[in-house]
Amino acid sequence: MEIVGINQISPDQVILWSWGFVTISVTILYTWLVMVILVVGSWLVTRNLSNDINVSRWQHFLEVVISTIRGEIREMTKKGADKYIPLIGTLFLFICLSNVLVIVPGFVAPTSSITTTAALAICVFIAVPFYGISANGFFYYLKEYFQPNFIFFPLHVMGELARTLALTVRLFGNIMSHEKIIGILLSVTPLLFPVIMQALGLLIGVIQAYIFAILSMVYIASATSVHEESHKHEKLQNAEVSEGVTA
Repeated sequence: MEIVGINQISPDQVILWSWGFVTISVTILYTWLVMVILVVGSWLVTRNLSNDINVSRWQHFLEVVISTIRGEIREMTKKGADKYIPLIGTLFLFICLSNVLVIVPGFVAPTSSITTTAALAICVFIAVPFYGISANGFFYYLKEYFQPNFIFFPLHVMGELARTLALTVRLFGNIMSHEKIIGILLSVTPLLFPVIMQALGLLIGVIQAYIFAILSMVYIASATSVHEESHKHEKLQNAEVSEGVTA
């Protein structure tokens, strides 16, 4: 298998198999590998769940991860954290595992490909209006795009696109640049210094997964809370008008 070199910006450039318009690149291979590890690992951990005091180490680890994610979400939403855990938890675990597995020789992080980070950012882009509309309805969600007046509609749309682009480039740039730096150090310096950089890179990979998940939740919480407050304010105004008419 050809390994991504220093002069190759993205693992998408390494094609493992091609037939017609169907191609399998290093990015696709390792993306599916990470997904298989997450699915199989989740099944193995959860197949024998126990409510006893003495549980397996893996179940305890999974409970700690879920509790931590739930706590972070609750800090931003104040309520209803469980409905966001499937999306935010999956994003965090996928990105974190992708970044951590770089310690395996020959493994290339899917997150070092801009196509992967763009796909993750698009998931967030779709999730924001989905949760916003689910919380308060389509009308109240769309109404915010025309606040304080209709002239600001293009600016709101550009803001949504800009933060999606920011999510894409931030994750891609950090992971890709770290891999290239390690490759350069391995070719020009002794072994010890690149090992230290690799350990630092693992920490950076976990932090980047955390930042991506937190920013995603911030965007979703902003969409749901703003529209919810607007919805409540309008209901209050309608109630006051109704009381005035009745009086």
